[in-house]
Amino acid sequence: MVWGCLFGVAAFGPLLAESAPVPSGAAAPASSPTPATSNPAASTPAPVVSTANPVVSAPSAPNVPGTTAVPAPAANSSSPATPTAAPGTANPADQLSEVIVETNEPKFVAPTRRDRIGRIWAPVLIDGKGPYRLVLDTGANRSAITARTAQLLGLPQTINGSTLVTGFTGAAMAPTIHVDQLEVGDLLMGPTEMPVLPDVFGGAQGVLGIEGLQNKRIVADFTRDYLEIARSHGERARFGFTVVPLKLVRGGLLAAEVRVGSIRAKAIIDTGAQGTVGNLALREALLRHPPRNAKQEDIIGVSLDVQSGDNLPLPDLDFGHLKVQGVRILFGDMYLFQHWKLTDEPTLTLGMDLLGSFDVLIIDYNRHELQIRPRSGPVL
Repeated sequence: MVWGCLFGVAAFGPLLAESAPVPSGAAAPASSPTPATSNPAASTPAPVVSTANPVVSAPSAPNVPGTTAVPAPAANSSSPATPTAAPGTANPADQLSEVIVETNEPKFVAPTRRDRIGRIWAPVLIDGKGPYRLVLDTGANRSAITARTAQLLGLPQTINGSTLVTGFTGAAMAPTIHVDQLEVGDLLMGPTEMPVLPDVFGGAQGVLGIEGLQNKRIVADFTRDYLEIARSHGERARFGFTVVPLKLVRGGLLAAEVRVGSIRAKAIIDTGAQGTVGNLALREALLRHPPRNAKQEDIIGVSLDVQSGDNLPLPDLDFGHLKVQGVRILFGDMYLFQHWKLTDEPTLTLGMDLLGSFDVLIIDYNRHELQIRPRSGPVL
């Protein structure tokens, strides 16, 4: 499993056509040289979300999507015979017709399903070029691009320029390029030095970190493939949404106070991570001894270092008025928990396996809160 987490008013939705004009001041998606697809997670069912408030409660998803087989009608001697084609005339049943299958892959927000983990991609203009498809990563304190994207931009490596990049599993030196401006929605920042990293982002062209998001409001609507990054005006949550208060920790990270089973813990909101990860303090508080059938799983971070952990089912997770069931968590002594100095208190990072399981996810940096609309139907 690869972790893209890096520590170191315009709206985006489906276009009517690829050749549709781009309105002034707005960014539209460009064709990526490598199609960005969600990472498979077929063996991990999506979490089931319920709420304490019956008005916004969401039904639990069945283990298997419910389908009903319709039996074929029994043969009947009174049924009319199948017409026979005239000599020299091709039987329509024997003719092969061309079948065109069209799929609409999400361009901006992909929900978590039973066979894949969701993602949030931001179409970012870099020095007026693009837009480039960058993973929105609320667990990264700076933005970065892949080596291939740096080549497309035609920007040379900064002379004697390199920076220490800290990822989930380790740290490494990375070359940098100088960028005058990054632009997406109401977010405009630069000049800055951007690290150039290996392509560990599942086909995306880099990551968009939290610099510049301090007063922004991010709306990710997984039902409409819609992403909005705009200045926050302190909007309250709408009807049907659940509010989760957040606190700023460790240089801009957003954290919620949650309860895992009977244990109080700190939960970092990390849209750049695929899965949910817990530190050893949380595991020891929940389980003195991990089960013998714990599944070992590897994490590869942006530094390409590999760390292993125990993949285990998590007890019910309560945050805000939400109760989330069916979450799996990877417990391990991850490098990033050490970097954050979060090894002594029970802590976990909430990845897109959980955050992508809602219908709408709003992150308001100005109000310091999540506004969540739970999924209204079964997980497909």
